[in-house]
Amino acid sequence: MPTALLPVLLLVGISVAHAGDAPPVPAAISPEAQQFYRDMKPRAAAPMNHADPQAMQRMRDGLAKMFLANARRITTDYTLETVDAGGVTAYWVRTGRPRHAKKAILYLHGGGYIIGAASAQLGVPLRVGPAAGVPVLSVEYRLAPEHPYPAAVDDCLAAYRWLLKSGYRGRDVAFLGDSAGGGLAITCALAARRDGLATPAAVAALSPLGDLTPTSDTRVTLAGWDPIVVGDPTARFAIYAGTHDPRDPLISPVYADFTGFPPLLIQVGTREVLLSDAVRLARRARSAGVDVTLDPWEGMWHVWQDHATAPEAKQASIEIGRFLESRLTARRRAARP
Repeated sequence: MPTALLPVLLLVGISVAHAGDAPPVPAAISPEAQQFYRDMKPRAAAPMNHADPQAMQRMRDGLAKMFLANARRITTDYTLETVDAGGVTAYWVRTGRPRHAKKAILYLHGGGYIIGAASAQLGVPLRVGPAAGVPVLSVEYRLAPEHPYPAAVDDCLAAYRWLLKSGYRGRDVAFLGDSAGGGLAITCALAARRDGLATPAAVAALSPLGDLTPTSDTRVTLAGWDPIVVGDPTARFAIYAGTHDPRDPLISPVYADFTGFPPLLIQVGTREVLLSDAVRLARRARSAGVDVTLDPWEGMWHVWQDHATAPEAKQASIEIGRFLESRLTARRRAARP
């Protein structure tokens, strides 16, 4: 994460280390990842009036520029194609010639459901897309507080319906998301099942937000150790839930019935407050017979996969790509003599 991003994130109130002594740097991670922790100086988050539309827009615009600058540190060899995906703006993110041009990864960015931009948060798509050999469709879903639940789920589902109407089969599409987008990738697959749509080939959720209630253990035990999600995020998460029960399975998928869910990969760092969300999601899905891979990474922070230089970011993305590619091509390969 560029150091220039920190002041804006302080305004959001969802990022940057807490005030006080900095937590120790993990010893078993790469020098580049260790430097990330050293660069995260302890600071207090400034208050943010999330009900002020103008303030929210200024913050989102500033963040979009910085997220895009971070993505460009990863690669500049990409193109964006804007499409109307069933009434929702989305972007095809393409890097070179894909190995599987007739497959698609439906990507959902993070940001606590209140910030983020599909056209700017390209770090994960630029890494995972080439690793999987598949084009990525990044969805510009609506954000709270202007558009609370179920707007984000509805937009994701509209984009998926658009892909299906465009000739893709369920087994041709995988869902990918990070942070709130990781939770949304899961809830979108659950909503697709509810509506009788084809099951996607797989879901990959990175540092997923799985519970909008304050129940998860590491919200307490790792508070102050997570350099990205600071303080008690429950009130910020409640902005998305609005007047709905935060235990609704399409808001907090840790309470969902995962029967019939596609293969699921969950990556999470051991230094993030959403670690328990990831563990609970994996246990919940596994209890329903889902093929689940829970992949914890030593010493990693929230959504480290988009870091420009850390080897852990590159390797994690390669493994995500391999997982998605194997699921997207499984039936085709099985049909070969």
